[in-house]
Amino acid sequence: MNAGMPRVFLVRHGEPGCPQIDAEGWRGPIRDLAPLTADGIEQAKTVGRELRAVGAHRIVASPMTRALQTASLIAAETQLPLTAVEFDLREWRPDSTLSWGSLADIQALSKDFEACEGEWPGGEARLWEPLSSVRRRALSALQRQASEHPNPFIAVCHSVVIRALTGHTHTELCGIRVLDNVS
Repeated sequence: MNAGMPRVFLVRHGEPGCPQIDAEGWRGPIRDLAPLTADGIEQAKTVGRELRAVGAHRIVASPMTRALQTASLIAAETQLPLTAVEFDLREWRPDSTLSWGSLADIQALSKDFEACEGEWPGGEARLWEPLSSVRRRALSALQRQASEHPNPFIAVCHSVVIRALTGHTHTELCGIRVLDNVS
């Protein structure tokens, strides 16, 4: 971000879960349709109350259900408008073929991602999206939003997106990370 980039409050979504998805054996990206659990709803409301006084003017969100639901709950708590859904703030892709079957498949791909510190080793392609790619697209989304509305804002997204932008390897559910200056 350049000197004109406003402060951005990055918020990880609340806890998702949907017993119906698990019970019916849904596979792959359909899992991204899971709404927040009751705990996730409370997490979102709590972080919304925490964000009331930060000086943000609006909210943008990833298109994933868990992020959109979190953003809508934060909007209700803060009385801020949800002004944009940013595709480039979407979740990290553990499998570019979108053919993973189970949570165990995603965990194995995540383990490889971590072992490689988020980047393909020696240019060797992997199924998962490299951290540098996540950073490029997420930074582009934030810059686009800042150029349209140059006031501080809240961006509801995902742990790997926050990691790519801040270097923090873990952000708790509904955790907040602040971006003041990033390049």
